[in-house]
Amino acid sequence: MRRVFIATSNAGKLRDFAAAAAPHGIQVEGLPAFASLPAAVEDADTFEANARKKAEHYSRFAPGELVLADDSGLEVDALGGAPGVRSARYAPGISAAFGNSDDAANNARLLRELTEVPDDRRRARFVCVLAAARDGRTVADFRGAAEGRILHALRGSGGFGYDPLFLLPALGKTFAELSPDEKAAVSHRGQAFRRFLEWYEGNPSLRSG
Repeated sequence: MRRVFIATSNAGKLRDFAAAAAPHGIQVEGLPAFASLPAAVEDADTFEANARKKAEHYSRFAPGELVLADDSGLEVDALGGAPGVRSARYAPGISAAFGNSDDAANNARLLRELTEVPDDRRRARFVCVLAAARDGRTVADFRGAAEGRILHALRGSGGFGYDPLFLLPALGKTFAELSPDEKAAVSHRGQAFRRFLEWYEGNPSLRSG
């Protein structure tokens, strides 16, 4: 089975990517010794720029390997696109340190911000930009987006982050109510990864493993 390294400490992201990769005979692994590596600074104002910064930074610790990193987040129209690139640290007191997040606090703030917003103005989307880098240089990036609506209360026990609040109207389920395979088929992360896979299959010289 071919191997792709993902630069993340987020177990939920690794599960999402692994579910999308498995049907294609690709094994997703976290970057070795990731927790001990110097953290990339996520200080850009776009998903694309943050994903590239992370992929380039972490690929320097795996010479010759293709390393993927993503920047993902939630954009809520009624909040002018917030939380956006600050999705993982939307709640007060959460620092920008890589992997530092508090799902419960972030969800609580989002619900407070939308308290007076009616259903027809709660449109939102999850966005993922996945960057592929080798030896400190980005070679490609891929974008995916999933459109939905923010609920008034949490629903479902799966997923992570804002998944229990994000309803897919076509399915009548939140991301937290989907199985891993269902989520991979419709999620922003699954879309971005499938675009990566199309590119990866067409560029055998860049494959790892």
